[in-house]
Amino acid sequence: MSATLWTSRQAAAATGGRSSGPAWQATDVSIDSRTVTPGALFVALVGPSHDGHDHVAAALAKGAAAALVHRIPADAPKEAPLLLVEDSMAGLVALAGAARARSQARIVAVTGSVGKTGTKEMLKLALEAAGPTHVSQGNLNNHWGVPLSLARLPEDARFAVFELGMNHAGEITPLTRLVRPHVAVVTAVEAVHMAHFASTRQIAEAKAEIFQGVEPGGIAVLPHDNPHYRFLFDAARQAGITGIVSFGRHIDAGARLLDGAVDPDATLVFALFGDDAISYRVGVAGLQWASNSLAALLAARAAGADLENAAQALARMSAPKGRGAHKTLPWAGGRIKIIDESYNASPVSMRAAIVTLGAAERPRGARRIAVLGDMLELGEAAPAMHGALAQTLVENGIDLVYTAGPLMRHLYEALPRDRRGGHAANAAEAALQLVKALKPGDVVMVKGSAGSVMGLVIKALEQTAAPEASPESSCEEKP
Repeated sequence: MSATLWTSRQAAAATGGRSSGPAWQATDVSIDSRTVTPGALFVALVGPSHDGHDHVAAALAKGAAAALVHRIPADAPKEAPLLLVEDSMAGLVALAGAARARSQARIVAVTGSVGKTGTKEMLKLALEAAGPTHVSQGNLNNHWGVPLSLARLPEDARFAVFELGMNHAGEITPLTRLVRPHVAVVTAVEAVHMAHFASTRQIAEAKAEIFQGVEPGGIAVLPHDNPHYRFLFDAARQAGITGIVSFGRHIDAGARLLDGAVDPDATLVFALFGDDAISYRVGVAGLQWASNSLAALLAARAAGADLENAAQALARMSAPKGRGAHKTLPWAGGRIKIIDESYNASPVSMRAAIVTLGAAERPRGARRIAVLGDMLELGEAAPAMHGALAQTLVENGIDLVYTAGPLMRHLYEALPRDRRGGHAANAAEAALQLVKALKPGDVVMVKGSAGSVMGLVIKALEQTAAPEASPESSCEEKP
């Protein structure tokens, strides 16, 4: 049985709400009636296309302990356990604030243009070696995901890690002030969400908002190799942070990457933490994991974990779904290997994925194939950014490239003719082209922005390889 997270009395005190129905105890907090677990407090949020109040009865029927609402649904059972507040979103934020106020955990917050989720998951492993650790699930990093993750913080956690995301200026400030981290990590500043920013300097300014919530005596972990490192350093100082550490290949980095090597299943890292040399293994292939692991280990040490134990724990790392997971599928009497990068994409993460594909082992005569969907929210520079990937693909020995979407047309036309696998209007059409062309032994990397839905390509490969098996499906929480 899971430990009690909230009682009806505690939740009412935290939110200023009014309870009705029998007293209750909740072991979780949920905003999705489709995935609500027995014993959870269901928060009825109003989103752009759904009103959670319409699903209160369904959540209670699935075993929810109670529902937090700002109106009583007409179909709610008589004597239903409800917590009535003025606004359900404000109620969730208040619940999150109360969870933070009662917690004695050391809190780490992670932001950055790329690498947030992977760094957060490495931190989970690194900190679990030192004590009970709470980590935000999936990519719950926005204005409702962060309060939800914080409201789920167990009172007895020793450590907690939260991911803070944004695509507009001003979005991180309220999140960091709610989380109040002891350690703030910026993984990178890159040309992501450029449709909403005039320059990467403005993106750096938005990422630097994370420093506004850092607790007195807190620590900032910064990317020393990044062009905006000095700006981030100064912004942290201006926010009152005196403990600033950095990571990267730069000679002055506090955690300095000396060497990294990739094998089919892992990344081997050799680094200096101050004057101390350390080597360890990250259980995911890709040199970008080496740099991000330094950030995770600096943050874990700043939170109070033992560095050596934290580093060795990273061998158990596995790539989050759609973020570099490797899988092998049966294919035409042989096998193919897939590198699933389908969750999201930006120019920097696309280049990193191409480098990883270029280093992947393959049987003699087999091909390295990239299947790439549009990178979105890049603004006016998007066509040039797509076309520029051709050089990276050629330099890394990628044999064939399949592209999907109007922006990726620019890459297709920039490729040498012998590297062109095919161009399609969307991911579904690209999947049809790819399935017909694949041969046993091929290594395939699939990547694109979330809006490009490149996960359809992965699903098509899985269904073709094993049509009798039902591919694993997931349902992300949405308000």
